[in-house]
Amino acid sequence: MLIRAFVPAHITAFFAPVKGEDPLHTGSVGAGVNLSKGTSVFVSVEAGTLERHIHVAFNGEPVKREGAVISYSVAEEIVPRDFTGEVEIWQYFDFPSGYGFGNSAGGALGTALGLGYAFGGTWLGVARIAHRHEVVNGGGLGDIVAQLAGGIEVRVKAGGPGVGVVDNLFFENYRVLVVPLGPLHTKEVLDGDVIKSIEVEGRKALEGLLREPSPERMMALAREFAERTGLLSGELLELARELDRVLSNPSSMIMLGKGLFALVSEEELGRAKNLLADLDVPYDAAGVYRERPKVGRWVG
Repeated sequence: MLIRAFVPAHITAFFAPVKGEDPLHTGSVGAGVNLSKGTSVFVSVEAGTLERHIHVAFNGEPVKREGAVISYSVAEEIVPRDFTGEVEIWQYFDFPSGYGFGNSAGGALGTALGLGYAFGGTWLGVARIAHRHEVVNGGGLGDIVAQLAGGIEVRVKAGGPGVGVVDNLFFENYRVLVVPLGPLHTKEVLDGDVIKSIEVEGRKALEGLLREPSPERMMALAREFAERTGLLSGELLELARELDRVLSNPSSMIMLGKGLFALVSEEELGRAKNLLADLDVPYDAAGVYRERPKVGRWVG
């Protein structure tokens, strides 16, 4: 049996981490956007061997457990202990890992959905498993509930699936411009001195968005959050200001990655691409993914 799951890439615009009494009550509040590009996970299940074997690969390359702790942990919990056979999990990412596109959560959730489809369970049940292993292993806090919601999302209550509360903003015809320049490690940032500023400014941004809920307001608040926390600075801030000259909405920093994103019209996307090409800066673009993730049998 071959199963395919697709989980949208997710960019966090601003956030405030929330530590709860257990992983399912731990997460983040904030806002962000889901993209039409993301993570595709192919799950192959073949019974008949003498033992239970689980294998994970990233972009076609086999990965040992220490390089994919979250995905292996999800798989080991969902695949029945008495199953004898081969389980192969192939994860393909449209964006580089560590750049703030929710690849860790995409791989965890895609793995959970594919295995849930194969072995039984519910969306909520397997998504909770994925969230728990994300939190315990330092992968992320709010990506999974955001990816389940789709669209331009607002996390109004922190927690995993079934605990956290996620709302959505109405929007029309926006494309998402992304400028991925390099990685940041979530755990290092959340363990640093900046965390207190993130907690204060993230809550403040969420309150502002709930008072005036719109994609345009989200981008303005995201930029304020990024600058006030000091996360957006130096050359990245200068590049954001360059982009602002050709866009109607401010660009902001991808949380957490060394890169920028913006909500743009088709006309603005063309102008931004020309600017970034002149500056010799890498960029990509995607639509806003409006649905929940997908999973089903793969027939090629």
